[in-house]
Amino acid sequence: LACCCGTAACSLCCKCCPKIKQSTSTRFMYALYFILVTIICCVMMSTTVANEMKMHIPFYKEMCKGIQAGEMCEKLVGYSAVYKVCFGMACFFFLFFLFTIKINSSKSCRAYIHNGFWLIKLIVLAAMCSGAFFIPDQDTFLNAWRYVGATGGCLFIVIQLILLVEFAHKWNKNWTAGANHKQVWSGLLALVTLILYSIAVAALVLMALFYTRSEGCMYNKVLIGVNGGLCLFVSLVAISPCVQNCQPHSGLLQSGVISCYVMYLTFSALSSKPPETILDENNRNITICVPEFSQGLHRDENLVTGLGTTILFGCILYSCLTSTTRSSSEALRGIYATAETEVARCCFCCVPDGDADAEDHIEKRGGQTVVYDEKKGTVYSYAYFHFVFFLASLYVMMTVTHWFHYESAQIEKFFSGTWSIFWIKMVSCWVCVCLYLWTLIAPLCCPTREFSV
Repeated sequence: LACCCGTAACSLCCKCCPKIKQSTSTRFMYALYFILVTIICCVMMSTTVANEMKMHIPFYKEMCKGIQAGEMCEKLVGYSAVYKVCFGMACFFFLFFLFTIKINSSKSCRAYIHNGFWLIKLIVLAAMCSGAFFIPDQDTFLNAWRYVGATGGCLFIVIQLILLVEFAHKWNKNWTAGANHKQVWSGLLALVTLILYSIAVAALVLMALFYTRSEGCMYNKVLIGVNGGLCLFVSLVAISPCVQNCQPHSGLLQSGVISCYVMYLTFSALSSKPPETILDENNRNITICVPEFSQGLHRDENLVTGLGTTILFGCILYSCLTSTTRSSSEALRGIYATAETEVARCCFCCVPDGDADAEDHIEKRGGQTVVYDEKKGTVYSYAYFHFVFFLASLYVMMTVTHWFHYESAQIEKFFSGTWSIFWIKMVSCWVCVCLYLWTLIAPLCCPTREFSV
């Protein structure tokens, strides 16, 4: 009953597990649902899994006909199947987004539904994902849903970029507040800034060495030069006198964080670009503009794809969970803590919500200890939580199906490179720079408005 209808499914875990907060356990359960559907999508895009099932499952053809999935279950594989499954998951989170709007108390009936009824919600999620296969006029649905997915996926990327810029400003403001009282924080600020810029410069040099050559690779040369120039430009703007007068908290730490992220996106984009080939002196096709060692790594495609996909979706899940805290949702609405209330700490971004009164509400039910930290109110926005997972569902759908190169998409060729993924990452890079630049120059452009970062 506690698992199906209660608000603490994690209390059924073994006693050796560390104690967990109710708010954390709820988000953990929704994350499990998200991971489960994501794994199903990856399986549907795998030709290896489909071939293995045909070979090793007895009565495979009869089973496929029995569930009306085609003669060889062709309706359950490929990009169209992923679109339908992700449609069901997106609808699930969007309905919960509408259902949980304006919930401020964890004692309301809607809050109980959000925090419990896990088996029932799993059945509802499965029904939605399955029901999408029976939508009439599949061609029209897939064409329309593709653009909805692209819009939602891009919005998910933008939210992550906004929160990254907010994280950089928050980090600098927190440690600057400590530097006003203790010199050790000034030293840490300078050390971390130096490390960040060292990483960015080293990444720029390595990409110039491994992704360019004396002849050709013009795309790579231009993009590496442009992105390196943008990092230098925003660093100079951040310490310019006019910006410092309007925003004393602006500094090189933020631009160092942005520069590292820009270099990461540049590297990721260059790695995702379709390979360029030329004829050598023996009239053989050779790949250029990529590191030689990477060609050897891609020989074992299954290992590379499995490891890379796990890391990628781990990052997506991490982005979802860190984007759904109350501070993140307030940051997107322009609400920030004042500098006077900042308490400098090394792990300033890891302070959990509701710590002050969490220890007063600990209950043990024979299993894992659950801390009921929401008795005085919700510690995160339920609606915003579900909206982020709704956008993440669309982002997963587009990523697994190679965005607009969906017809030839296969999970085994996830890292073979497509122009869609390349330009998505490059545009994300430039949007990140523009967002950060706007936070610097906004007080100059709109002097009558009040800005706080």
